[in-house]
Amino acid sequence: MSTERIGAAVQRAEIPMLRAYRLWFEHARKCDAECKRVHKAQDGCEAGRELWGAYRVARIGSTS
Repeated sequence: MSTERIGAAVQRAEIPMLRAYRLWFEHARKCDAECKRVHKAQDGCEAGRELWGAYRVARIGSTS
């Protein structure tokens, strides 16, 4: 089995909570608007706050 196929299998099996955190982290690292300069995720830009909210929902496992 090639390395590409193994990587693809691992990528598909990513835990939703970890995926949500990774998306927020990648955004916060690259965000020039506000996310780089704040200490709390809730104080970042709108997109960053939405990604953080998605992470929190994934972490607690519900949509309420």
